[in-house]
Amino acid sequence: MDLKDWVVNTLSKEKLAALLVGGAGVAVLGLGLGYKYLRKPEKVVRVGVVSQLLIHPLKSGKAVSVELAECQKLGLRSGDVQDRHWLVVTEDGHMVTARQEPRLVLVSLTCDGGRAFLNGPNMEELSFPLKQPDNPIMDCRVFNGDIQGRDCGDEVSRWFTRYLGGEKTFRMVHFEPQMKARRSVDSEPVFPQNEQVAYPDASPVMLLSEASVKDLSSKLEKGVTVERFRPNIVISDCEPFAEDSWDEIQIGSVRLQRVMSCGRCVLTTVDPETGIITRKEPLDTLKSYRLCDPSEKHIYKSAPLFGQMHVVKKTGILHVGDVVYKISY
Repeated sequence: MDLKDWVVNTLSKEKLAALLVGGAGVAVLGLGLGYKYLRKPEKVVRVGVVSQLLIHPLKSGKAVSVELAECQKLGLRSGDVQDRHWLVVTEDGHMVTARQEPRLVLVSLTCDGGRAFLNGPNMEELSFPLKQPDNPIMDCRVFNGDIQGRDCGDEVSRWFTRYLGGEKTFRMVHFEPQMKARRSVDSEPVFPQNEQVAYPDASPVMLLSEASVKDLSSKLEKGVTVERFRPNIVISDCEPFAEDSWDEIQIGSVRLQRVMSCGRCVLTTVDPETGIITRKEPLDTLKSYRLCDPSEKHIYKSAPLFGQMHVVKKTGILHVGDVVYKISY
């Protein structure tokens, strides 16, 4: 090949390479623009306002009302107080809730300065360290799921055994960050496979509106409060049961995805002020008008629906007073 042919050949290859690179760039740009314009835009509609944020540190225990909370994948947190991260168990690790021991609803667990504090009617306050690394880890059972918990010590065990007044010995465990969480899907098959919880029944966040509670109270001889239903986020400024249709919501920087309604059980018949269980109201009244559609009976069976169970799509900070937006596409 002489010099002239070599120069022509080289220039031709460079032009071809430039054309190929330019074409690829245009293709990528086209795909990007196509995605931008083909993707459905979000529609954002104001549907309510956060009126209360409630954290239940002890499963079945009293709620702690806060003005601000971190919304994490495993639920709400404020300082060392994390939602349903403590659990009362039998000696062999089976969970104990207000279904079996209604007076648990009168027990408060709070945290301050690296210590936890237990209080209950006619009981002296008990303080114990939050971190007790030398205490054993117990294998526990929450419904049909296995999970661990750090034993909170003999003094705590004696406190609960004395408070609940039975012949059984009770202990309390604490879920720690390094422990393996339960899969929500093992409790409720409609949950995504990757969603997890510590000691909640199935969902890290439960949401309920004030209007729904007011609607129920109007049908009862004695009204009820939101505390009876143990939600995490309480919403005002909406119609009764509007929350049933909020499949995806934005609150501040937090994005929540509704998974299912909350099927209610006998726990709703425990009065949060007295710790007395009636096994009647408001459950009977809820059953009279809040049963599921027949097509969903395989999910909810005969449980009436009240409140909505959510998973956390995007973590962030929640404040009382935050506007709630419904997201649709």
